[in-house]
Amino acid sequence: MMADLSNVRVDGARLWDSLMEMAKIGATPKGGCKRLTLTDLDKQGRELFRKWCEAAGCTVKVDQMGNMFAKREGAEPSLPPVFVGSHLDTQPTGGKFDGVLGVLGALEIVRSMNDLKIKTRHPIEVVNWTNEEGSRFAPAMVSSGVFAGVFTKEFAYSRVDAEGKGLGDELKRIGFMGKEPVGGRRPHAYFELHIEQGPILEDEAIDVGVVTHGQGQRWYEIRLTGFESHAGSTPMPRRKDALLGAARIVELVNAIGLSKAPLAVSTVGMLNPYPNSRNVIPGEVFMTCEVRHPDNATLSAMDAALHEGVKAIANKIGLTYDLKQVFDYEPVAFDKDCVDAVRRAAQRFGYSHRDIVSGAGHDACYMARVAPSSMVFTPCVDGVSHNESEDIKQEWSTAGANVLMHAVLEKAEIVS
Repeated sequence: MMADLSNVRVDGARLWDSLMEMAKIGATPKGGCKRLTLTDLDKQGRELFRKWCEAAGCTVKVDQMGNMFAKREGAEPSLPPVFVGSHLDTQPTGGKFDGVLGVLGALEIVRSMNDLKIKTRHPIEVVNWTNEEGSRFAPAMVSSGVFAGVFTKEFAYSRVDAEGKGLGDELKRIGFMGKEPVGGRRPHAYFELHIEQGPILEDEAIDVGVVTHGQGQRWYEIRLTGFESHAGSTPMPRRKDALLGAARIVELVNAIGLSKAPLAVSTVGMLNPYPNSRNVIPGEVFMTCEVRHPDNATLSAMDAALHEGVKAIANKIGLTYDLKQVFDYEPVAFDKDCVDAVRRAAQRFGYSHRDIVSGAGHDACYMARVAPSSMVFTPCVDGVSHNESEDIKQEWSTAGANVLMHAVLEKAEIVS
């Protein structure tokens, strides 16, 4: 049982000020942030974060993937730490809160614990994960993936951006290829605070989302091949229009998601026709699609529907096709005790709350492989994220950080 923590709260104004100060680094004209991973702007954000952590009495270490760990020592230093954090990198047209709220919210709980002279048995480490977004180097969440043993360090280093620059080289260039080994230790627990990136909490006027699961994801690449010919002189019945096939696949993918509502989603994100000329029937199309659901059996059913549907569409038009799965991200069930700790924290403050499934990928999903983990969601305005207009209210960030702090303190165990 925890001690009476009714007066233990974060300094919400200080958290908000920190969020706004970090947002100045990479600020965009439309009010968002562009702080792509391992750029000079990312370096500035990292250095500011390190300065703030050291001012809070933490010891900051950086591992060979550039992951930053700011340690607040516990009363029993030999005990495994409670990790809490997220990421500082953004999308090219990102907002001020995606990821950053989780890092600075974690820092704020350390600052508030210092103010309140709270000591814990377990150490607490505030974490900034490298390349969560995957917008510069694919795949996303690669560094927490290396920590969790999903990817090798060599695989991560070999990732290149659109200009051919390697992740490993860029880590060295900005001075954040640390000396600490990646992974090889099992935290006592892991918590991550994040904006919902969806409309549910705001629509239902809910203060806090208690994240129980992370959706599984399967990504695909499809190449359709028909025959390009003159748009004016080729009779309709004789056409092998690859773009027509792609259009029908777009509708197929949408129908697959709708058929497994309300938890399923499905999307075609990229579509490139060739030769892309206004008076030539497209002879080839490259396209991507993805399906997401928190249940693996349902994902497999969606996968089967995609394969069957693409085959039928291609055969009807006379196309050949290549359909391959390029990414398989297993569904995640977060640790029941950690989920319950989040729920108890919300109840303690009297915040309205509900269970929720994360539709996006997060570092917490990989950390769940190596430590009991859970997440805390705050609402975001209109459910908008990965956009410069992304916004939250100060009271939402305060509520989320209060819940985060109490969940962390339950696992880290207060001694004084």
